[in-house]
Amino acid sequence: MDTDFVHKRDGSAVRDTWDPEHDDTLVCLDVHQETHDVKSFTFASAQGKRFSFDAGQYFLFDFPIGDDAEARCYSISSSPHRSNAFTVTVKRVVNGRISNWLHDNMQSGMIVKAQGPLGQFVCPRLPAPKLLLLSGGSGITPVMSIVRDLADRCEPADVIFLHAARSPADLIFRNELSLLAARMKGLRLQFLPESVDGEPSWPGLTGRISPEFLKLAAPDITERLVMCCGPAPFMAAARSITARLGVPADRYIEENFDAAIIEEAAGGTEVPKPNKVFQVEFAKQSRKIEVAADQTILGCAKKSGVRLPSSCANGVCGTCKSKLVSGAVDMNHNGGIRQREIDAGFFLPCCSKPLGDLVIDR
Repeated sequence: MDTDFVHKRDGSAVRDTWDPEHDDTLVCLDVHQETHDVKSFTFASAQGKRFSFDAGQYFLFDFPIGDDAEARCYSISSSPHRSNAFTVTVKRVVNGRISNWLHDNMQSGMIVKAQGPLGQFVCPRLPAPKLLLLSGGSGITPVMSIVRDLADRCEPADVIFLHAARSPADLIFRNELSLLAARMKGLRLQFLPESVDGEPSWPGLTGRISPEFLKLAAPDITERLVMCCGPAPFMAAARSITARLGVPADRYIEENFDAAIIEEAAGGTEVPKPNKVFQVEFAKQSRKIEVAADQTILGCAKKSGVRLPSSCANGVCGTCKSKLVSGAVDMNHNGGIRQREIDAGFFLPCCSKPLGDLVIDR
């Protein structure tokens, strides 16, 4: 029997596993307060389907705010071994449109649309690598999924986990991580609050990550696969420090949803001639810009002040997905759009270059 299907009493068969190509409807099961400004939201398939994802992946949500849906990427914080549902953990951000809406409005029973799982922030299974996990603030979410995965697999692991935050009160999953560290013999846990506000009896070190601290926390750092997620300044510091300490570039992996990054996607063969310039019209905004054949549409739009939602800027998350009214593009995406969406005329401006004049439904 195909285990992806369950058979109903009338003899018909329905798919039992969430299909990223076709399924997109989730129901909120639970909302849990993690810290004073962080909540976890647990979602299940509205049809009761199981999820299959790798620890470290994320979902792209469309939240019904105002007249249009607002798209955002949120990493899964739960273990992939608990396949009936998954959890995302969200920090309330000052003036953050989506995070504030989630904290103030999302509740059990609400229906949302989402695509996923997506993303490549995953560690190899075999042979199991020695890991150094670095997280800052709410960047702990995909890293926590990795640790929960390791705990549920009950396999030997050699993991150093460093989590940095503003203060002890901002250490997300603090109690659970302490319990996991007591249970998992191969997990060494290091908390690094920047200050001891609210907890003057804090027993450990404080401050920010530095070469000295990382050498103390992970003396064998060059033997480890480093996985990092957090605010852009935290990751920039981690990237620089680990490189100075001798970690090869191919042994450093980071997750990045920084919307300010509009670098063009790498890869693919150049189809158009690089000196050709095309006119790109954004129909709903009544804006026209010029985009060269060797430039991405999103990059030029951002520089010209055209409003387009974006997040990863490299064809992974799908946040910038748009409808192409006319024209053609050279798109080199990394999984952020489905084939049926491409067939319906959608594309990702972040990783697309024009092959001629375009009209976009934005």
